[in-house]
Amino acid sequence: MATGSKAPALRRSLLRHGILLIAAFGMLYPLLWMIASSFKPEELIFSEPGLIPGEWDWDNYAEGWNALRVSFTEFYKNSFIIASLAVVGNLFACSLTAFAFARLNFRLKWLWFALMLGTLMLPYHVTLVPQYILFLRLGWVDTFLPLVVPRFLAVDAFFIFLMVQFFRGIPREIDEAAIMDGCGPWRIYWRIMLPLSTPVLATAAIFSFIWTYDDFLAPLIYLNDMRDYTVPLALRAFVDATGESRFGQLFAMSTLSLVPVFFVFLAFQRLIIRGVALGALKR
Repeated sequence: MATGSKAPALRRSLLRHGILLIAAFGMLYPLLWMIASSFKPEELIFSEPGLIPGEWDWDNYAEGWNALRVSFTEFYKNSFIIASLAVVGNLFACSLTAFAFARLNFRLKWLWFALMLGTLMLPYHVTLVPQYILFLRLGWVDTFLPLVVPRFLAVDAFFIFLMVQFFRGIPREIDEAAIMDGCGPWRIYWRIMLPLSTPVLATAAIFSFIWTYDDFLAPLIYLNDMRDYTVPLALRAFVDATGESRFGQLFAMSTLSLVPVFFVFLAFQRLIIRGVALGALKR
């Protein structure tokens, strides 16, 4: 009886896993095809649709790295500089703002909080032109400043909201005990709240790095000199650098561009999942 009752459950489990595997393969196929194509000779990329190259061409990686006027080493350096500063700026400014909303009392606090939440629903394209005019008048266009300075001004409402939710979960008795010991708001924030907020800070850092590293639109608007390009911009320039597309080299560099993102995700996936579990992940 036990064997008979397990058979339908086993069939349902196999069917469910089979459907999931097919769906996963369908989603991953474009990525796998790009990686496989990066090892194919140029003339076989579109004439040979299979995932296993019939003829391997490793030169796509070596030639693609220096195919543009500027080496990809420079593009990676630019991307890491911008992404690292964006992480630092977001962690400091957003956590400080979140601490104020979560633990301090000031006039019109809820109005400011509602306005901050309202910016979550504001499309980036709405503020694109005013921001560009502002940065142009400041003389920041063609520099990294428009991509970095706003991060130190707590412009990412999503991270603020995420941290506010976390700070509200920390017992207020800790604040009261700190105040009795003579701590002011800054020391409470720096010495107590930040050390207790490692999970949410790590989550914000990971997403901030990935989103900044992958960003294409903002660098496209503010960076004109190829020496300042980030990796996504360099990949776009790769396509029409000589008036014709070299897809083998492009796919090779696109594959390498995914390595940092995969490394960050694989290394910190537990923190990402834990951050998602904190709630309010709505972007």
